[in-house]
Amino acid sequence: MKVTTYLMFEGKAPAALELYSQVFPGSVSSVRPGPVYMADWSLAGHDVILMDSPAHHEFTFTPSISLFVDMDDVAHQEKAFNALSEGGKVMMPLDNYGFSQRFAWVSDRFGVSWQLNLP
Repeated sequence: MKVTTYLMFEGKAPAALELYSQVFPGSVSSVRPGPVYMADWSLAGHDVILMDSPAHHEFTFTPSISLFVDMDDVAHQEKAFNALSEGGKVMMPLDNYGFSQRFAWVSDRFGVSWQLNLP
């Protein structure tokens, strides 16, 4: 068995993949050939599929499901926070919330929710 996170966009999957690959250096991606844009992306061993829906749908992402990333250092966390929150929404700014010495929760400009933790 294998579990993969699946993110469905409407025409924005290539831009999302570009942003995520810049924010998380060392992540791995490949675009699948075919009439519908699909890409495989791996972040620290966690596989994600990005897909552009050819049909319009009446729903988008919700913060009820998010990608929780334990960061290695403050500088990378700040860079990720700034890049992912640009054009998006900050739900919890970088701060000490008691359960983590440094934590932030943002929704990026594509609507994908990210929890950025420094354990």
